[in-house]
Amino acid sequence: MRAIQIEEFGGPEAMRLTDVPDPQSGDGEVIVEVARAGINFADTHVTRNDYLAEQELPLIPGGEIAGRTPDGRRVAALLPSGGYAQKVAVHEAVLVPVPDQVSDEEAAGLLLQGLTARSLLRVSARLQEGESVVVQAAAGGTGSLAVQLAKRMGAGRVIGLASSEDKRELARRLGADAAVDSRADDLEAAILEANDGEPVDVVLEMSGGESFEASLRALAPFGRLITYGLASREPVEVRNVDLMRTSRSVVGFWLMHLFRRPQELREGIVELLGAVAAKELEVVIGEVYPLSDARRAHEDIAARRTHGKLLLDPSR
Repeated sequence: MRAIQIEEFGGPEAMRLTDVPDPQSGDGEVIVEVARAGINFADTHVTRNDYLAEQELPLIPGGEIAGRTPDGRRVAALLPSGGYAQKVAVHEAVLVPVPDQVSDEEAAGLLLQGLTARSLLRVSARLQEGESVVVQAAAGGTGSLAVQLAKRMGAGRVIGLASSEDKRELARRLGADAAVDSRADDLEAAILEANDGEPVDVVLEMSGGESFEASLRALAPFGRLITYGLASREPVEVRNVDLMRTSRSVVGFWLMHLFRRPQELREGIVELLGAVAAKELEVVIGEVYPLSDARRAHEDIAARRTHGKLLLDPSR
């Protein structure tokens, strides 16, 4: 089969389209023919081996897929790796049935980023009705879902951050009450202005660096900043005395820990797929790249040239 394989860690140039042996199913596993594989910003960290979990070579990246089993079932699954390929062995227990009303693109684009968006708001932020929410990268895969889910959960004012007017318009179309230029010279002031001059209750933060600092300063007392990414690759230090002085909270989030809560995981997947099937939640598909263009996909997402969910089509 064809797959994207990494034999040496690095940027997009490290990814090679190659022929590898078909996967063999182990005990309790089934071979899934991949229709679509999800691309996530975290994948750009994985290829460099600078993400939260240590990677081993050779490596086939990819943490989410939608496809079909040999008996014809339409399924989706979250994976530790291996998604950038035509086939993958998946344990039967983690396969998720895909409703007829949900496309392969929607299924592959929903699991990881939908669960992330839902958990950021419900589990980590403990969003309360009427609270204001700032969503960074509001036109991206996770952000576009977080904007919609925040409104569904009763947020009072949702403010989307995005780097271009087209992306900000998408955030507004999805339900954001205001949209702010994420590259504003004074991001703190821009966030406060978008919230009628008031500090905000919740920020979903995935950039790090100065964006993190500005977002933290825009928080109200008892506000929560949920950090779940490091797009700038600029770590930030937070002083406990500053948190005490302002009564603010900084909460970290990594989706892998949700696997320790299987009931929460299952409920989230069922809820999200049901909402998409009922046309109550939109999965914004940005572009579907051929498997052979995985390198270009990573270049595009790193350069912020994309919007919505990026996918790979292993048949091309």
